[in-house]
Amino acid sequence: MIPQNFKDILSNTDNAGFYQTLALIFFMLFFVALVIYVFSRPKKFYKEEEEAPLNDDQDDDFNVKN
Repeated sequence: MIPQNFKDILSNTDNAGFYQTLALIFFMLFFVALVIYVFSRPKKFYKEEEEAPLNDDQDDDFNVKN
């Protein structure tokens, strides 16, 4: 039998519950690491990024008016 979708592949294996638990753990670790990374950045970094579109750079060619 040819599996029709990803659910068929995982549901027909012996360790389906283990794979689902492992996927959940990887997702949670990634999410927690991302939250820690975002909150560990200094506020100055976000302030500079927040004001980036408002800065009037003279070096940019796309800002030159014809």
